[in-house]
Amino acid sequence: MAESGSTMREYRTEELAEAAGIPVRTLRFYRERKLLPPPRREGRIAWYDDQHLARLRTIAALLERGHTLGGIAELTAAFEHGRDVGQLGELLGIGWSEETPVRLTPEALADYFEGEVTPENLAASLDLGYLATDGEEIVHVSRRLLDVSSALVGEGVPLAAVLETARRVREHADALAALFTDLISTHLTADTGTETGTGTADDPVTRLRPLAKSVVEAELTMAMDRLHQSRTPAPQTPSP
Repeated sequence: MAESGSTMREYRTEELAEAAGIPVRTLRFYRERKLLPPPRREGRIAWYDDQHLARLRTIAALLERGHTLGGIAELTAAFEHGRDVGQLGELLGIGWSEETPVRLTPEALADYFEGEVTPENLAASLDLGYLATDGEEIVHVSRRLLDVSSALVGEGVPLAAVLETARRVREHADALAALFTDLISTHLTADTGTETGTGTADDPVTRLRPLAKSVVEAELTMAMDRLHQSRTPAPQTPSP
């Protein structure tokens, strides 16, 4: 393992494959499919760096979420040809999400989470689908989640704890989404004659999603109030 002119680590082919937890033949296959940018050449030796490792972790996270190599190749090509980052959601499979992706340099990401951008936290973010790589840039899938995560870290909450909580929230959010989608599909599809889940303006799930969001926000607020009250000691009555 070598060092470049900066602090970025460099890897031979076998070292990069080991760090990414994949066989060398898989790494070479990704390279042939142009899922990785070219390595730096030094004679007959190919040198990869941490950006290549981050890209491999992005590929692994996307495959885990059910994306095909063809779809990942499309995403990579879109980045490299400067496609509008607003289309990232569609390419990542989040369809008609209202979230706005954000492009960041590694330095900008470090500024958001000073001292907390560790390999472990990056891997967790990639696994959650929060981050993807684009050459020397990083793309965060949601401006709102980026700002909230940064604010929590700024208040002193470790980023690792924020990401673990996000993983648990994701599980509950998936359950809530299924609950409301089933509710709307069961009671409205027969009346409207439209297929739910299409993301079009006349789709009942799309049209009524703001109502579901309002219910979840109200219930979460009241639940936090109840929890806070249960944990707050009752005021002591002064002795006569």
